[in-house]
Amino acid sequence: MIGPDPSARNRWLLIVCARLAGAAGAVLGIILLARAHDWPTKGLGIAIVLAAFYMMATVPAALAHRWRTPPVK
Repeated sequence: MIGPDPSARNRWLLIVCARLAGAAGAVLGIILLARAHDWPTKGLGIAIVLAAFYMMATVPAALAHRWRTPPVK
């Protein structure tokens, strides 16, 4: 019997870590947005939140597409 592929597990962990990094960035942006007193700082918080959401949506999908199993012929 063959055990699970360690490279598949490592790739899955990297995808999960990319999602967690995006979530942490979004939380950082929300904290910055909540504590800001002037508009440039609030704008930076909004930009960080939007960039983190974009990262959470695109990076894991790009990694999964890059590492997908080739179709069997």
